[in-house]
Amino acid sequence: MSKRKNHSPVFKIKVALAAHSGEKTIVELSFEFGVHQTQIHRWVKQL
Repeated sequence: MSKRKNHSPVFKIKVALAAHSGEKTIVELSFEFGVHQTQIHRWVKQL
């Protein structure tokens, strides 16, 4: 049974700011950081 990953607040902000900047697509960021696209959208919304 796999355990959920707990990401630090610093990591979440880093990913959300990268997505918000628009330099890379959400798909590219998803592969780069190893996080699902939906999760990135949630973090951007929270930011």
